[in-house]
Order: sequence, then C-alpha cells, then structure tokens
Amino acid sequence: MEIFHKSYFYINKKLIFETLKNLFGEMKQFYNSKSLLRLSFLFVLLFSVITVVNSCKKDDDEEFQDHVVQFEVKTTAGGNIISVVTQVGTAQNTIYNTPQSPVTSPWTSGEFFVNSSQAQLNLDANASMPDDNSELTINLYIDGEIARTVKKKGKGVLVASIDYSFLEP
Repeated sequence: MEIFHKSYFYINKKLIFETLKNLFGEMKQFYNSKSLLRLSFLFVLLFSVITVVNSCKKDDDEEFQDHVVQFEVKTTAGGNIISVVTQVGTAQNTIYNTPQSPVTSPWTSGEFFVNSSQAQLNLDANASMPDDNSELTINLYIDGEIARTVKKKGKGVLVASIDYSFLEP
C-alpha cells in the first residue's frame, strides 16, 4: 500500500521546472519586445486623449442659473400701501409707508439678479383699501415675465402674499 501511495502521488519535478522556465523565458522575451512598448504607448496616448476630451466637453446640465427678478405692488385708485416685505433666500427687506418715506402705488423693487441657488423668493404686501371694489395686486417677475400674481379685492386692510421657489416647478 505504501508503494502504491508513493507512485500515485509521484510528480516529475524536472518536467514542471523546465516548463516553467520555458514559460518565463517566453514572457521575458515578450516584455522585452518593441511591440509591447508600442502597444503600451498606444494605450497611454488613447487614455490621455479620452481624458482630455471628457474634461473639455461642455457641461449642458447647468445646475444653477442667474435670473432677473422684480417685485411689484399695485393698488387701485384711493388705496394706500402700508408695508411691503421682500425676501430673497434668507435676506429679508421690509419697507413701511411713513411720512418720511412714502410708498406710492405702483411700487416696484427694480430689477436685480438672483441665482437660482437662492431657491426661495417671497413678497408680502398689505394696503388699506377705500371700498369693496378696491384691488391689491402683487406680481413677481422673473426674466421679464410674470411668474406669479395675487389679487385681493375688498374694503379695509388687505394682505397678499407670493412664495416662489426655483427648486419647485
């Protein structure tokens, strides 16, 4: 049984080492050849061109854009604007109608640039209206077009509000 066991697991070491020696010799010859050098140069050149093209292409997905924004508050004849509150992002501005700084109708904020990364625009206004047919109108203009408008009709103190987000359609 011991003889069978030794012959069963007999490995010809000389054959294996000669085969490995021949294999490594062929690999060494392949790596030393000029064709591998040319192939490597070609891959490096191709990779470089692809990298440059990808880095230089124009990104069409502009995440944030600048917009021209304007707020407007109007009342019908006889209406008096009491206050106007504007907010762009987190910056809030409140304007009160006082004898030193009267707010007349129509009131406009003037055009200014806002990046859509600011996300939120708010306009609130209140006005004292003389009769039941009086109307308070507030408008939000984005890029020269009315994006939102709110109208309140009635007598007494009317309040109107617009909330707009660039992130929501």
